Amino acid sequence: MRIVVTGASGFIGQTLCPMLRARGHEVHALDRTRGGDIAALSDWQARFAGAAAVVHLAALAHARGVSAERLRAVNVDAALRLGRAAAGAGVRMIFMSSVKVHGEETPEAPFDESSPFAPQDAYACAKADAEAALRALPGLALTVLRPPLVYGPGVKANFLALLHALARGWPLPFASIANRRSLLYAGNLADAVIRCLEAPQAAGKAYLVSDGAAVSTPELCRALGAALGRPARLFACPPALLEIAPAAKKLTRSLVIDDRALRGELGWAPPHAFAQGLQLSAQWFRARGG
Repeated sequence: MRIVVTGASGFIGQTLCPMLRARGHEVHALDRTRGGDIAALSDWQARFAGAAAVVHLAALAHARGVSAERLRAVNVDAALRLGRAAAGAGVRMIFMSSVKVHGEETPEAPFDESSPFAPQDAYACAKADAEAALRALPGLALTVLRPPLVYGPGVKANFLALLHALARGWPLPFASIANRRSLLYAGNLADAVIRCLEAPQAAGKAYLVSDGAAVSTPELCRALGAALGRPARLFACPPALLEIAPAAKKLTRSLVIDDRALRGELGWAPPHAFAQGLQLSAQWFRARGG
């Protein structure tokens, strides 16, 4: 089938597009250089000619230095225009949301699709608003995916910083953290997208998706260090002390996903084991001179 992919040159898009082509699909890739600013596009009907589906990845992932108006224009308004056009053209839509629409941590039960929305920052609020707006569109065959932190070749931000720290042998104060975090390898996320595209019963559904069993921050550091060939140097520090920096809660608190709906309803299973995903990430990091 012909599939339009927005944000095709982004972190997830660079993994998804080659996998779609390998499955025999025709990909119409859109990004800032091949289509322009997503917030300014209006000619979606022409772009949907002959297409069966659109995968909407384009978004502003972080609000730092970005106005609230710009964040909403890209993450909500552009998604809604695309959704309207998809509904009018009879094109299925896969919308990439985030587990963050449910909140930032799971102190007790894991999040699943029935968990209430409780977004905590501007990015998560925008994703929640976009989901609600798209679900309200009549005639749109919509599937929503809500991943946790996604890692893999091309990763940026905190995961890349952790790779650098482990590769350089820096001591890290995480030995006493006893949290659990769900993660997702980019290749596994792309495979889940393809499974949703190829499964008609996925229309109208929202799914959480992960690699599988959650891991603690110390477990992640040790496994990633082993993949890099640089054993993690961890020392104990009270989590409360680390949390003086609010951003550290992503390393100290738990965020666990229950993705049994995706696995049970669509028969999906991640093609890459957690250890393999880390190994492939480490190989990419070394190849780029890390």
